[in-house]
Amino acid sequence: MQRAVLIEAFAEGPLRGNGAAVVELNQAAGAKWMQDLAGSLKQSETAFLWSNPEGQWCLRWFTPTCEVPLCGHATLASTLALQRWGGIRSGEDLVLASRSGGLTIRVEPETEGAASLVLPSEPLVGLDYPSYLTDVLGGEPLGYWGSTLGYRAVLLSNDIVLETLTGVSECLEGADRQGLVVMQALPSDSSIRLFGQPCDYQLRFFAPGLGIEEDPVTGSAHALVAPWWAEQLSKTELHGWQASGRCGGMRCEVLEGYQIRLTGTGHVLWEGTIDAGTPGHEPGAWGVCRTERHSAA
Repeated sequence: MQRAVLIEAFAEGPLRGNGAAVVELNQAAGAKWMQDLAGSLKQSETAFLWSNPEGQWCLRWFTPTCEVPLCGHATLASTLALQRWGGIRSGEDLVLASRSGGLTIRVEPETEGAASLVLPSEPLVGLDYPSYLTDVLGGEPLGYWGSTLGYRAVLLSNDIVLETLTGVSECLEGADRQGLVVMQALPSDSSIRLFGQPCDYQLRFFAPGLGIEEDPVTGSAHALVAPWWAEQLSKTELHGWQASGRCGGMRCEVLEGYQIRLTGTGHVLWEGTIDAGTPGHEPGAWGVCRTERHSAA
């Protein structure tokens, strides 16, 4: 039996934000078992946490169809799960080992249910946008970028209503299928607010190539585009919103070395134990998780 919790991350209340199951392991489990369990749980991501022989917490993430190298909302959920399980104290920094290097997490003492995590980012690289996106998005993009993270990003004018776009995921082609961030500026007096502040931009995220038609609230997508928005708006701290059907958002603080601290809140939907057979042990799995930081996931 494995202890588990489902947390709706980057959500200010129930039935919003992005659901992530967090499963506690006694040791590194076999990848097939973790993938099968993630397929059964059917969340955007399922996170698996275990303590290695050196006493450090390790973290891996699986969508219903594949393992991913980085996931923001499931890391936020893992932070809140560790707090419930006594693995981290409020206000304490803790570094999780992952396939994208060490990830610093913290339970924020000032706001109940809030936590933060530091994710790697990278510069966006301008590309010529594929002409098919004009029809898919209802207008010609204002900008189009790639990244070594594997995501593409596209900027829309405010003439296009981001919230009402439909059929995007099924129409994506090529590299866009691995993750397309569709983003848009918000007015300075936006009525969409987080932590008492108006949001600066909004986005939606589609990744059919990862088995996710649309991700509700995506930490890695905000970490990727937040430095670009910070430069445009001459800010080091800004607030991003995700205009999905299960909307939510986060505070983004640009740190040195292309690192981004994301802060958001989470809601516990259920907690209990899972009986999914014997997890097994993946030979050499202790070495999959690293603490050194990569410039990109």
